[in-house]
Amino acid sequence: MATKNKTVYVCSNCGMDYPKWYGQCPSCKEWNTLKEMNISTSSANVPAWGTKSSERTDKSSPINIREVEYSHTQRIDTMDMELNRILGGGLVRGSLTLLGGEPGIGKSTLMLQLALRAKGIRTLYVSGEESPSQIKMRAERIGVTNDECYVLSETNTESIFNHVKDISPDLLVIDSIQTLYTSTSDSAAGSVSQIRESAALLMRYAKSSGTPIVLIGHITKDGTLAGPKILEHMVDTVLSFEGDRNHIYRIVRCIKNRFGSTDEIGIYHMSGGGLRVVENPSQALISQYNASLSGNSIAVTLEGMRPIMIEVQALVSSAVYGNPQHSTTGYDTKRLNMLLAVLEKRVGFRLSSKDVFLNITGGIRVDDPALDLAVVASVLSSSEDISIGDKVCFAAEVGLSGEIRPVTRIEQRIAEAARLGFNIIFISRYNKVRIEDYPSIRVMPIERVEQLIKLCFS
Repeated sequence: MATKNKTVYVCSNCGMDYPKWYGQCPSCKEWNTLKEMNISTSSANVPAWGTKSSERTDKSSPINIREVEYSHTQRIDTMDMELNRILGGGLVRGSLTLLGGEPGIGKSTLMLQLALRAKGIRTLYVSGEESPSQIKMRAERIGVTNDECYVLSETNTESIFNHVKDISPDLLVIDSIQTLYTSTSDSAAGSVSQIRESAALLMRYAKSSGTPIVLIGHITKDGTLAGPKILEHMVDTVLSFEGDRNHIYRIVRCIKNRFGSTDEIGIYHMSGGGLRVVENPSQALISQYNASLSGNSIAVTLEGMRPIMIEVQALVSSAVYGNPQHSTTGYDTKRLNMLLAVLEKRVGFRLSSKDVFLNITGGIRVDDPALDLAVVASVLSSSEDISIGDKVCFAAEVGLSGEIRPVTRIEQRIAEAARLGFNIIFISRYNKVRIEDYPSIRVMPIERVEQLIKLCFS
């Protein structure tokens, strides 16, 4: 049967396809994102797969939801408590997971650790970027061995499936999806069509065989996952590997999860022997805190279900070059500008002619509104050159009128501060908290920013 090719134009941002090229995508309104893609009407030469589950996927039929069998044994233990919590208890059988991050951040190291530590699980680690000897060198550096881990250096999707049929792995890791190519598309590896077709074949294999697959993906310069946006919609779970390569801490953040919460994060410590779980991130992130310096404060943020203490540093100085600079690291610059406007309009601090620099220590990025009060305290501390006590922390949002607004799960935040030995925590008066329930820490409910100035800097 002759193969018929059809040409369409696929948007690399939203995944929509069109029969002709447009300068602007009609769906997402992005410019110059339509890429030409050839679609073959003939089926790919992909081997048939058996199913490891009792459900038949070749001839589907409606079934009452009460009759569907489900058990927690459908999850695979990754032997990594951070990764298990992010995924909702482990890898779900038949799931497709996408892990993205910057080059050199540690994606391959984390996945190789997963493959080596999964005891009793036959794993196939496929790399299109490294040879087996290079993978072996990294495995020896990690210091973990596993007799059930197989490595393969291959980029052709059909060839990978032939090896998969021989090994029948319980877990498949692809490093990376941008290096794969399939014979169903004539374009080069890494193009929109190749990524889309390869991901579709892998998804079909995962659902029909019950084998979980983890895909490693590259990201673009603006921090988004490379390839068509539809790739994120096809997979079950999307994980983002974040962190500064110049810092030792890494964060795995869940962006999408069909089988669990999207609020969880995992914190790792990058060392010469690979990635190590940070069991007490609060103590690690504030270990270098120096109470004698102005501009430093401690905030109680919430990542997922876990409260974390982080250090906020601010530096306020006179603008040398005329135009004031507002720069942030790990924090939203627009949010900082808003808080500076509140201080100038509601409190009377003249910061419009000042350079303001803000840094979240540890190389992590935080967008919790509960950091507002700590940011305000750091800016005022640096501006007035008055240090804040080393046993004082903050957990509240600041409104545009200068009011101190409540934040969620304040009880967990107070308990974490008390556990780490803090003496005072500033919160919103509108948080309904029984102060007598926390005898080891002094809870200071305030209503306005002016009260913070009187209590902290007078």
